Amino acid sequence: MSAPTKTSTIDFAAADGTALVGDLAVPPAPRAAAIVCHPHPQYGGDRHNAVVSALFEALPPAGIAALRFDFRPDFDDGRGEALDAAAALAVLEDAVPDVPLIATGYSFGAAIALALDDSAIAAKFLIAPPLAMITTPPGNAVPTLVLTPEHDQFSPPAASVPIVDSWPMADHETIAGADHFLVGRAADTAREAVASLDRWLSSLA
Repeated sequence: MSAPTKTSTIDFAAADGTALVGDLAVPPAPRAAAIVCHPHPQYGGDRHNAVVSALFEALPPAGIAALRFDFRPDFDDGRGEALDAAAALAVLEDAVPDVPLIATGYSFGAAIALALDDSAIAAKFLIAPPLAMITTPPGNAVPTLVLTPEHDQFSPPAASVPIVDSWPMADHETIAGADHFLVGRAADTAREAVASLDRWLSSLA
């Protein structure tokens, strides 16, 4: 029988000293590791969001270590949240060395992951990023997979696909029948998303 995934709650800090907390799940012999950034904190988003939780649970069985974390308690319009994500990435790199690092996020969290500019990032995996509302350019150019709900209220495929097509090394898939909030679809979407991520990572190898 294979060894179980090791899960722990960890405390760490952003570069400006803000205290942060997250959950780390490391499967036996991980082949990659991902931070998972949650939706907008001013609209109830946190690391226990249904989509984030479903991703956090689905990634380790696919051999991908996962770190989900809460953004800082006082919203900073994306600037401080980017520091939080960078700190999470550094923690993950130390905890799971010598594997490719993936910046992952859902909704607002996908926008934060997209904006990260860190040479340690090997790939980005974005679920329902509000691309039609983002004015800042992506961070470092790395292979990027974007999943957009078919009926996304903020950035539907018709708006997202041309943007993604303008990036180097980027691919786009549509989540059929879903809207931005993925109500009742979190677990199924996470399984489908991780399967897409698995196929996509294999194609990059």
